[in-house]
Amino acid sequence: MSSSDRGGIQALLAAEQDAQHIVANARAAKTARLRQAKEEAEREVAQYRAQREAEFRKKLSDTSGDSGANVKRLEAETDEKIKRLSAEAAKVAPEVTALLMKYVITVRN
Repeated sequence: MSSSDRGGIQALLAAEQDAQHIVANARAAKTARLRQAKEEAEREVAQYRAQREAEFRKKLSDTSGDSGANVKRLEAETDEKIKRLSAEAAKVAPEVTALLMKYVITVRN
């Protein structure tokens, strides 16, 4: 082979090595970008999860609140309903008593 052929082959080999370095660098950069994107996504997911958990805990504490206050409120509502039902029963008691007495006293053949 002549020196110009060897020089051309050397140039091709050098170009191939340069291309391999470029490809290797591109792969490394792509891997680094993917790793960075994965880390960012994991941070965003963790942040979103923390936000949702905080909202859930706040909603849970708002709805459960002070159980003593809820008990007092329910007792007050129950007492009010009992008073209302007793008043309604007292209103209709004479009519119901008269109706029952009528059926007890009436004799059928």
